[in-house]
Amino acid sequence: MFYRRILDRWLGVLLSIIGVVATLWLGVTGRLALYIHPRYFEFTIIMAVIAGVLALAAFVVVPDGHGHAEGHGYAEGHGNADAGKRHWRWLGAAGSTLIAAAAVVGLLVLPPSTLSSATVTQRDLNGSASTLSRDEAVELVGADYTTFTMKDWISLLRQGVGEDVLAGKTATVTGFVTPDESDPENVFFAARFVVTCCAVDAQPIGLPVYSPGWQDRFETDSWVTVSGGFRTNPSQIGNEILVMVPDSIAPVPEPDSPYVY
Repeated sequence: MFYRRILDRWLGVLLSIIGVVATLWLGVTGRLALYIHPRYFEFTIIMAVIAGVLALAAFVVVPDGHGHAEGHGYAEGHGNADAGKRHWRWLGAAGSTLIAAAAVVGLLVLPPSTLSSATVTQRDLNGSASTLSRDEAVELVGADYTTFTMKDWISLLRQGVGEDVLAGKTATVTGFVTPDESDPENVFFAARFVVTCCAVDAQPIGLPVYSPGWQDRFETDSWVTVSGGFRTNPSQIGNEILVMVPDSIAPVPEPDSPYVY
């Protein structure tokens, strides 16, 4: 079967080319940051170009084996392959075709998307010591809070600063909405992912926002900008000790750079 021989010989090369095209397309459109840290952009693009050149060279260097197969006449048979063997060949060809089609759809057709609250439930929110350093938090006490990032504010809360330290300070942060598992009716987190290398190692961080009935106004995974101060959590059932008490919560589009680096 000529079609089956083509798939057997070239499926790997085809999948490589699809991956290369997808990588270059993400780089050109600026969406590569949804998968890897910007510091690796140049390296990734260079390696993708090299891989593309090698994959295309395979078509020239590797013999197609057509003469060998035709000389023996085995693929199409002379009647030597029984119905069972032909059946399995067709199934193999169909499976290979589905693999190639899935790669095209997954890498080139479907739009890339950011990590969401579904990933937050699988990882420890605000739990990464490498992401939120105690030493960094100590240095933040008494610093100019108007320059604080979301990561800075969360570092302070995670290290157990008191309400007196945060008194009079206000924060403005942008993140996606994810419920507080201990008190989903009253508290949600304005969350983002910190990416060290790539999306696989991304760790979720988030500021707890006390806003009873928030579900009536905002959907989980929608993006919001929250402004407000900090106080002891009014809720009696939540695990968060200090929370943001917002002066304003406004829905916003997903940022072009949704991750924290």
